[in-house]
Amino acid sequence: MDIDTLLQPFARFGIRLELERMQKLLSHLNNPQNQVPFIHVGGTNGKGSVCAYLSAILTEAGYRVGRYISPHLVNWNERICINEQEISSEKLGELITQIQAAIPPGTESPTQFEVITAAAWLYFAQSQVDIAVMEVGLGGRFDATNVADPLISVITSISREHWQLLGDTITEIAGEKAGIIKAGRPVVVGQLPLEAEQVMRSRAEKLGSPLYFPSPSRQLADGYAEYLGENHSFQYPLPLAGQIQLANSALAIATLQLLQQQGWDKITITTIVDGIAKTKWLGRIQWTTWKNKKLLIDGTHNPGGAKVFRDYVDTLNQESITWVMGMMAKKDHADIFQILLKPGDRVLLVPVPHSDSTEPSYLAQLAKETTPQLQLSQAEEDLESALDHAFSVSDNLVILCGSLYLIGDFLSKISIEKYSTHI
Repeated sequence: MDIDTLLQPFARFGIRLELERMQKLLSHLNNPQNQVPFIHVGGTNGKGSVCAYLSAILTEAGYRVGRYISPHLVNWNERICINEQEISSEKLGELITQIQAAIPPGTESPTQFEVITAAAWLYFAQSQVDIAVMEVGLGGRFDATNVADPLISVITSISREHWQLLGDTITEIAGEKAGIIKAGRPVVVGQLPLEAEQVMRSRAEKLGSPLYFPSPSRQLADGYAEYLGENHSFQYPLPLAGQIQLANSALAIATLQLLQQQGWDKITITTIVDGIAKTKWLGRIQWTTWKNKKLLIDGTHNPGGAKVFRDYVDTLNQESITWVMGMMAKKDHADIFQILLKPGDRVLLVPVPHSDSTEPSYLAQLAKETTPQLQLSQAEEDLESALDHAFSVSDNLVILCGSLYLIGDFLSKISIEKYSTHI
């Protein structure tokens, strides 16, 4: 069943941040969101990897675990999983058809994101999962996932993104993301700018929600980390690359320890360690190949993510880098260039397929303006020709980054076996 075709009629309704429409839709489906215990994960960067850790560990512990994420890289099925297994196209098609039939004639149509989110709630309820891990799509307060009370809320990080919809300041953005904090429910919070932390503390105090600020784990040798809990510490392998994973994995561990205190006693240090070891998260600081040549890819799409990625790239000690990049419209293009590009680098700009892409020629000119000492900055016709060109002009490290949709387009072009290749 072609999921794109089924969802296409809803695409024209765009992004409309409010909850009433979603709540009405779910009420016509017997409120599946109220039948699923869940952990709600919001923030700017790090949401996806925290969800991946949580899902992998809870699966390792023997629970039936739903996971809902966005966006997808290659196909819609990736967004909805049970125990790390994607929903089948047949089942997803059935759910979308069921949701279409539940929309009363003459009423306002739900958006595409609301439909796929409703499909996740419905699938998890029908499948009687023990617990679900739900990633916020955009913001928090009016996000389509924010329609029930979670066991625990997690806020990973806050930086400037989607400012056109969430507000132009960190304080305003934090206010939107704090909307997933619910009365009396614990909240696990990552390292935030001071003004964002103050917003979280204020809302949590108002709602009587206990706040937890776990410290990032400590880097050890040979790809291991040490979790520094209040009462005990332990070591675990860290399969995902980048310094930020010390913070993200600690957020997941702290969340699971709170869950354990709520009676989820299959969670142990052993299941945490073994679950983290099995965690995979595609398209984020991932090593793979293009025509048998080593390639680093990352879905860097905002300044916060660019800083995390650049910190990792700096550990590779490369004199100069050849970048292949494409970005969506309404992103902070200049800020991202300023963080990523260094004098002597080359950058090839490409369109992002099937999206609201920024014109590559505009990005090429902007890159020259932000980093005048680039060796090369030019637009390319498409991703494949840009990658071929990148490897032909230099023996330097080649990096593909920018939009997650661009990374998804790349992954769709290479074999499944290479999807999980990490350094």
